[in-house]
Amino acid sequence: MKRREFITLLGGVAAAWPLAARAQQSERMRRIGVLTGLPESDPEAQTTVALFRQGMDALGWAEGRNVRIDYRYAAGDTQRIEAFAKELVELRPDLIVARSSPVVAVLLKQTRTIPIVFLQVVDPVRQGFVASLSRPEGNVTGFTPLEAPMGSKWLEILKEAAPRVETVAVVFNPDVAPFAGDFFRAMETAAPSFAVQTIAAPIRDATEIERTINAFAREQNGGLLVIPDAFTAAHRNLIIAAAARHYLPAVYGVHYFASSGGLISYGSDTADVIRRMSSYVDRILKGEKPANLPVQAPTKHELVINLKTAKALGLDVSPTLLARADEVIE
Repeated sequence: MKRREFITLLGGVAAAWPLAARAQQSERMRRIGVLTGLPESDPEAQTTVALFRQGMDALGWAEGRNVRIDYRYAAGDTQRIEAFAKELVELRPDLIVARSSPVVAVLLKQTRTIPIVFLQVVDPVRQGFVASLSRPEGNVTGFTPLEAPMGSKWLEILKEAAPRVETVAVVFNPDVAPFAGDFFRAMETAAPSFAVQTIAAPIRDATEIERTINAFAREQNGGLLVIPDAFTAAHRNLIIAAAARHYLPAVYGVHYFASSGGLISYGSDTADVIRRMSSYVDRILKGEKPANLPVQAPTKHELVINLKTAKALGLDVSPTLLARADEVIE
């Protein structure tokens, strides 16, 4: 290479270096807070974080390069939810991801400006989180996993899995599930068509789980329907163990109950929801407003049957129901 050509090439490369450096420095680090009511050790919490990271990576958001994510795990403790919400808001993040109704309720007391994207929140309109599903209007939007008519579907699945069931206890925590009444009424309406009677079984703390289920177990041909809320999710192992101890067939509204040993779950496809949630986070970080992003309902539902639990309960699950299952745990 001639001396003049070499100097020209060297000059071009040197000029490019500051441009590259400036481009790298100009990529502002964004900050996201994540607050969940589950314990950090909970497999579902870990799965959610892994799926969220995958979704963000696919959209070009890499932790440590252009985004920082601060995780907080409240483990079903309302005082911890309050403390962590305050802590995250004081960090002034660009956005907060909130899992469960109690988390959103507390966050909205702390901020009406920081965008919030929620996950696993039932009936956000009735709870006052958004003005409507199509136009949230505030600083909150997200994904609602269930609607009240799902209650009759759970009843149908329970009766199909355990035809002898005549009385069904509907388990929920009224303090964190204000929407439970709608589900219960849907079940009451459908109950005669399945020749069953429904009984409300509210539980407010861990000590009531065994006591309530133990009292109901005295009923002949009983079964359980567990409405998913922040409390039942955090205490699902206690609920599942009590149902197994008393040989009560049970249907749950979220897949991780079945993977934790519950008999059957039927609800939204969590992986699909988190993938779509990541896209909302991406859009908000790029300038869109939560007020203009409609709250989304599930596009996919999954039926999970724990065949090992069915055998322990002495149930012979019909081939028809097994054929409909998205996943069978053996």
